[in-house]
Amino acid sequence: MRAIIQRARDAQVSVAGEIVGSFEGPGIVLLVGVTHDDDDSTAATIADKAYGLRIFEHHHAKDLACLPPSTPKEVSARDLGLPVLVISQFTLYAETKKGRRPTWDRAAPGPIAEPLIDVVADALRGMGAQVSTGRFGADMQVTFTNDGPMTIIVEV
Repeated sequence: MRAIIQRARDAQVSVAGEIVGSFEGPGIVLLVGVTHDDDDSTAATIADKAYGLRIFEHHHAKDLACLPPSTPKEVSARDLGLPVLVISQFTLYAETKKGRRPTWDRAAPGPIAEPLIDVVADALRGMGAQVSTGRFGADMQVTFTNDGPMTIIVEV
């Protein structure tokens, strides 16, 4: 499983003009690609990694009182209880070594990938995150303000 984690000031995803997921304030946009040998354990690991990365600072907290004085300067979305927008992204497994047309052979098909994207979202919810998602397989328009910019690629 491969993910792009982006620290964002706000985010939304829409399908056919309808907003299907969004958040305001700081949070994470999590683009997730699934390959053939991924499973529930892989999905839970990527969720834990994304929500636990210390890519925020104290000023991202809505209420500084929620942070004990001993909290390190760099904190995670989990530490701050920030929201996450999860978007399925099969294009993360594009193969581009030959020619000019990407191939998607390494991306898992929908019947494998869709349930694992749900596992990622459910794992994040289990950690206390407010999670919104796109719509699997839809033509989605994702807009957000990358804060930093902060973009990290994780593969498990």
